[in-house]
Amino acid sequence: MPVDWYNGGMEHTVLHLLYSRFWNKFLFDIGLAPTSEPYKKRTSHGLILAEGGEKMSKSKGNVINPDTIVKNFGADTLRLYEMFMGPFEQTIAWNESALIGPRRFLEKVWKLQFKISEGLAEKGQTLSISSQGLTLKSETLMHQTIKKVSDDIEAMRFNTAISTMMIFINNLEKQESVDQGIYENFLKLLAPFAPHITEELWCLLGHKDSIHQTSWPKYKPEKLVPNEVIIAVQVNGKVRGTFKVSADLGEAKAIKQVESMPEIRKWIDGKEIKKYFYIKGKIINIITA
Repeated sequence: MPVDWYNGGMEHTVLHLLYSRFWNKFLFDIGLAPTSEPYKKRTSHGLILAEGGEKMSKSKGNVINPDTIVKNFGADTLRLYEMFMGPFEQTIAWNESALIGPRRFLEKVWKLQFKISEGLAEKGQTLSISSQGLTLKSETLMHQTIKKVSDDIEAMRFNTAISTMMIFINNLEKQESVDQGIYENFLKLLAPFAPHITEELWCLLGHKDSIHQTSWPKYKPEKLVPNEVIIAVQVNGKVRGTFKVSADLGEAKAIKQVESMPEIRKWIDGKEIKKYFYIKGKIINIITA
């Protein structure tokens, strides 16, 4: 005592938590309990409703039999879906058709074992993140993923931890080869969510020990920011070219480099440049008269 972490539904707050805390207070007042409060931390999870938003009930026949789902999709898919379906503390309706997403994700993870190669991170293998408009080295993306998943697990944001891993796998999938060290680090992140497939893959990679007995991956703060980025160059809002530069390149040097690019010069020669818009590490927009 005290208990480090109490987790339960709202019905526990009204019933068990209420009377257990009352009795602890009473026992503490008469000198029989060591602490005034029985729990250091409390969290509450949301309800899972039946499809259509009704409360699950045996009398209504709308409860979910996990054995059927495990048979059709696998236990890891069920675990992933339960954590991915929404924020931990919110009430969410069950949707069996949504099981396909986690299942396909696990299939991608499985297939990546056939792309394993050693030392690619050292050779500068890159991954394209189109949503950010820049290119990240796979090592950088790995450290970013480790930090995000680690932080999300501590905060019980399991759904966003899984979505982060999905983004990472989608980028690895685009590569011709995958660094084994990066793949193994990813499997460690996935292991608490999908313990069966990660243990199997860990064994297939030649390890004798269990993946669940290995140390948790650690990220390096200096690896969270890429050394180089791809900056898009726009002229009056239209992309006319791109160039690779150091991630910490200042505005003045970036503009000077852009003005020397032949593919940009043909759009600005003979025109009055009214303004430059520069978003560091992402984009330069040249506005002409």
